[in-house]
Amino acid sequence: MQKRSLGRTGLSIAPLVLGGNVFGWTIDEATSHSILDAFVDAGLDAIDTADMYSRWAPGNKGGESETIIGSWLKRSGKRDNVVILTKVGMEMAPGAKGLSKAHILKSVDASLQRLQTDHIDLYQAHQDDPETPLEETLATFESLITSGKVRAIGASNYTAERLALALAESRRLGIPRFETLQPEYNLYDRAGYETALEPLCQREGLGVIPYFSLASGFLTGKYRGEADFAQSVRGKGMGDYLNSRGRRILAALDAAAEHHRTKPAAIALAWLMARPGLTAPIASATSRAQLETLASATRVALTPNDIAALDEASAPASR
Repeated sequence: MQKRSLGRTGLSIAPLVLGGNVFGWTIDEATSHSILDAFVDAGLDAIDTADMYSRWAPGNKGGESETIIGSWLKRSGKRDNVVILTKVGMEMAPGAKGLSKAHILKSVDASLQRLQTDHIDLYQAHQDDPETPLEETLATFESLITSGKVRAIGASNYTAERLALALAESRRLGIPRFETLQPEYNLYDRAGYETALEPLCQREGLGVIPYFSLASGFLTGKYRGEADFAQSVRGKGMGDYLNSRGRRILAALDAAAEHHRTKPAAIALAWLMARPGLTAPIASATSRAQLETLASATRVALTPNDIAALDEASAPASR
C-alpha cells in the first residue's frame, strides 16, 4: 500500500488511521486486539488515541484505550510495524488538564507506561490551552523530542489563528513546531476546516489527519430515520444530520457506492483521501466487518465526476 508523508515529521503512514476512541468504551480488550490485528494485516499502520480515552464512559477513569493498545503491542510484538499517535491536554481528573510543563511531563510518562513503549511517534496537543503561554508548551514538547520520548508533535482542535501563532512562536524560538493538525472534518462538516485551516495547513506543509471522518457514523448511511437512531450509542445525535442537506449527501454517497460496488462509508473516506493536502482520515471500528469496510476505502479510486457530485451535494453554502 502506498504511504503518505505525514507533513514534515519524517513519518510516512498508510492513508487511513485507526481511531482508538472505542477501545475500552464500546468494545472490550479482546475485540480491540482482534481489530488491531486485522488493521495491520490489511497493510495499515497508524493508530490514534488519547490519554483521556475513554474517561466519559461509566466506570472509566481515562487511559483505557492506551492501556489496551499497550497490551496489544506487548502481545503482538508489532511496535515497529505501527505509528502510534496519542494526545494530551484534556481533563484526566479535576484540575488535571491543559498544556503546562508540569502536566505534559507527568502525562507523557503515564501514556508511555500505558502504551508499554519507550516513545510516541506523534504527540498531539488535544486542544488549545490559552491559559498556558505557547512558549512554555512548545519548549516542553521540544524537551520530549530531545529526550527521545516523542518523535514529532501536532495540534488538535486549534483555530487557524492560534495554530498560526504557535507556528510563528516555534520559528521565533528556533524549536520544533506542530507538524500536523487533527481537525473535525468530513463530508458534512466542511466549513470549519476549509475556511481558514486548510489554506494555512497547505501553506505551512502540515499533515492533516481529520477526526469524525464519518460524522459520528452518519456517513455510513445506516441512519436514515428516527427508527435507526437506536442502532448505536451515537445514534441519538443523528437527528442533527438528517436535514435536507444531509439527505442530499447520503444520496450522493449511495450513487457513488453503487458505481464502485462498495458502501457509503468507504466513499466518504475515499473523498477525504482524495482531498488535496489531507494525509489520512481517522475512523474507528467496533467489528472486523466494519474494519473491512473502512480498509476498502484505500482501494476506491473516485473519478472527477464522483468528487464533483459529492462536493456539490455537501457544499456548505447549500445548507
